[in-house]
Amino acid sequence: MLSFEQIPSLFHSSLQRQLDLWRDRSSEAQQARLTAWLQAHPEPAAQLARMWVASQYVAKVALDQTDAFLDWLEAGSFARTLSAEAMAAELDARLTQRKLNINGDTFDADDKEFDRQLRRFRRDMMLRILWRDFCRLAQMPETTGDMTSLAEVAIQAAIAYHHRQLQGRFGVPIGKYSQTPQPMVVLGMGKLGGYELNVSSDIDLIFTYPESGETEGGKRSVSNQEYFIKLGQKVIHSLDTGTGDGFVFRVDMRLRPYGQSGALVLNFDAMEEYYQTQGREWERYAMIKARVVSGEVMPGGVRAGEQLMDLLRPFTYRRYLDFSAIESMRDMKTLINREVQRKGINTDVKLGAGGIREIEFIVQVFQMIRGGKDVRLRERQVLILLPLLEQEGFLPAGAASELSEAYRFLRNTEHAIQGYQDKQTQSLPIEEADKERLAWVMGYDDFTGFHRDLEAHRRVVNAHFQDVIAEPEDSNKSDEDFAAWEPLWPKRSGPEDALPDVEALSVQLRDKGMVEPEAVAETLIQLLSSRALMTMQPDGRTRLDALMPRLLALLGDMQEPAETLSRILVLVEAVARRTAYLLLLVENPDALRQLIRLCGGSSWIAAQLAQHPALLDELLDPRSLYAPPDKDTLRDELRQQVLRVGWDDLEGQMETLRYFRMAHGLRVAASEVTDVLPLMKVSDYLTWLAEVILEHVLSLAWQQMVERHGRPQPLAGQPEPDFVVVGYGKLGGIELGHGSDLDLVFIHDASAQGYSNGERSIDNQTFFTRLGQKMIHILNTQTMSGKLYEVDMRLRPSGNSGLLVSSLTAFEKYQRNEAWTWEHQALTRARVVAGGQRLTAEFEALRNQLLQQPRDEAALKKDVVTMREKMRSHLGTQGSEEQKTRQFHLKQDVGGIVDIEFLVQYMVLAWAEKAPELCRWSDNIRILETLKAAGLMSADDADQLIEAYKVFRSAGHRLALQRMPGVVDGNEFEAERESVTRIWTRYLG
Repeated sequence: MLSFEQIPSLFHSSLQRQLDLWRDRSSEAQQARLTAWLQAHPEPAAQLARMWVASQYVAKVALDQTDAFLDWLEAGSFARTLSAEAMAAELDARLTQRKLNINGDTFDADDKEFDRQLRRFRRDMMLRILWRDFCRLAQMPETTGDMTSLAEVAIQAAIAYHHRQLQGRFGVPIGKYSQTPQPMVVLGMGKLGGYELNVSSDIDLIFTYPESGETEGGKRSVSNQEYFIKLGQKVIHSLDTGTGDGFVFRVDMRLRPYGQSGALVLNFDAMEEYYQTQGREWERYAMIKARVVSGEVMPGGVRAGEQLMDLLRPFTYRRYLDFSAIESMRDMKTLINREVQRKGINTDVKLGAGGIREIEFIVQVFQMIRGGKDVRLRERQVLILLPLLEQEGFLPAGAASELSEAYRFLRNTEHAIQGYQDKQTQSLPIEEADKERLAWVMGYDDFTGFHRDLEAHRRVVNAHFQDVIAEPEDSNKSDEDFAAWEPLWPKRSGPEDALPDVEALSVQLRDKGMVEPEAVAETLIQLLSSRALMTMQPDGRTRLDALMPRLLALLGDMQEPAETLSRILVLVEAVARRTAYLLLLVENPDALRQLIRLCGGSSWIAAQLAQHPALLDELLDPRSLYAPPDKDTLRDELRQQVLRVGWDDLEGQMETLRYFRMAHGLRVAASEVTDVLPLMKVSDYLTWLAEVILEHVLSLAWQQMVERHGRPQPLAGQPEPDFVVVGYGKLGGIELGHGSDLDLVFIHDASAQGYSNGERSIDNQTFFTRLGQKMIHILNTQTMSGKLYEVDMRLRPSGNSGLLVSSLTAFEKYQRNEAWTWEHQALTRARVVAGGQRLTAEFEALRNQLLQQPRDEAALKKDVVTMREKMRSHLGTQGSEEQKTRQFHLKQDVGGIVDIEFLVQYMVLAWAEKAPELCRWSDNIRILETLKAAGLMSADDADQLIEAYKVFRSAGHRLALQRMPGVVDGNEFEAERESVTRIWTRYLG
């Protein structure tokens, strides 16, 4: 049967195993068909042997779908090149045969059969593409072009099929202004837009349509947006959903405006508005590749896709030379590099140093700088652009050919990796047999030779990338004369080496001007005798020996170096086995300076860095370290980071979220201890950080629930159900601190009679309960990076005994009929922090109604005072009156934070009926300002409470950053405490 001659002996057993499986699973008639084909086609027979070794995917198709594979072989499909038009014609013929083609005389709506045919068509095309690529019947551009054509044909067929179906129910979407039928326009992004799809790529899409309006001529009219959202959902389902026949393409919609939280489809006006007012630099970068892959010609010859691209062009390309693009691209690459280092994926031929992404960045930075003036640079394909860039002098002579050769090599490597199992990965294999198989597919005798050439290409790419994009070296980074400090760090290589004498070392340190020389000497000797140092590998010890003189030199300028050194050495011991972090500090003096500065200012920061050394990356750029972003920028940065993690990779998503929270928490803490940010801004940033994370966690949990159970369905005539996350306490009051937990309540507005519309349908209440559970799981689960947030759900109706998620109706009923006064007090600090806009507005309206209810002030006063006394007796300073005077609990003692909070809550509940503006805010300071403006509290009283509140919270933050309890000496803040107590007595007696 098959010849083993052209297969290396290393793989003979693999081929023999495949042959044995073939005989087991095929009938005698099928075996006879294969034998006849092999005899008639000796050259393709050798190619078949190669494919059965080189691709488990091809081998599996042959075993699982024997007749179909034999039909495919006998048709000689592997020998043919196919244009996009030929592919489309072949799919049309298959669909017509089953009456699924909308252009046929008859049309049968059968979604399962349509999806089945799409998947079988994809299988046959993939077999052809992989065969031609692995047997080198096709060059790399043909492979990527074929994959792109396959995606376009599948997208267009899915749109046409589901368009026809939906029109039968809802009619034709008609433009509000043009009064003409509206098409759905699909933008292909990334490699799809650039005709460069790899052999196991997902497809990044953006759905849009020209005009708002409504459908006409159907059984029920809906808005154009609702129509196209339904169409988009059906198209995604047909392409992305895994069945027994596999899938067509994984679809990623996260590049659309507002990401996963945005509408699935927007009209042209909304698209233009978003990109002109909110579009980010990285979205400009993404839009360079954007290309219309589906969009009908409208009446009058207007091409909807061209119209859209004309609208978006001013966003993508500036009229002037835009050199800020270099900085933007550099920042994006820095983010990717940090992720690569953090995850240890330098073997990734796409993202690692010298990988595919760096070549793309080289090209696209010039497109962003000059594409507004030079239309030739709006080309989307890398291999076409590289010679043009060299021709115009943007790249040095010879660079285009070097980069083009590297690009082909890297893309062929990527295809060889992915085509083995039809998996979306760009990482070099780990197993030796898989390494050798990859090298063989790439035309090498062994992996050593292949890897040598791969590394050579990557070095060339990275060198060109550094020339174009990388930040220039800072010649002032190593001004200190570190050599003078080297004698003060004994290079002890093992336990047999004697420890230095503490007194002698102290004298040396004192001679160098070191403050606290004895304490510093003792700390150094503790490190020298530690187990962590004794078990260090030689290369790690070399890096430590290079770091310590630098560290001592910089500590020599400090007034209290001993404590700072102790904190830093905890980090040093923590990374004793991961000494790349020590190298980072040696090679980046500015990062070492920031480490010393921050660890000297906060033991909390030092502990965070020791527990999560990956955060040292954040010290590399002081510009971002001491400039925490606003909420929109936070949201945007998170979007960029999670785009590089599969939506179905929950573990990867959770780790990304945890690092994101820790990194930005570090930035805020750094800004606080260096007095860059005042207290109120610190709380703002920490609250925004939590909100942005909650928005993404809700989107992530929702996506997974919908994928498993379908969407929760409304009753007839009702809108699609909404879900909101309500923040209480510090989150609701925009007063989060470092390490604060999140007080949350979940609310939905779905009918109890509704069910989700998926194959595994569940009732709406169960759907939303599981959604809430999934959110808590993502937030609360302990991973290698710790918990994202501690979550407290006890403020929900009926507390821990109540439902995890309430309907808005049930929430209102409980609040009106069963809630205690303290629960209404808590409601003064409640606000929606994530979720649907409609339900958000309904919750806010209900909250206002509840807070503005008429109340008996005497009864209210009694309830508030009783609850406050109960809290103080349990949580305040304990002991005799004399003992209580010795310390002051900032939060719980008389005249402290909680007294101010209870005063504010009492006033809102007592007076909101006559002053509804008190319900507008949920934070204490703005409520106090509102009380003053409304004349309900004297300006002097309000200002004193605001000042005391800020002072107490600032002190609490400072103590938290030193990992100390919120307790101070009893003599501190006497004036503030007296003011609070006097005002409390005046209003609450």
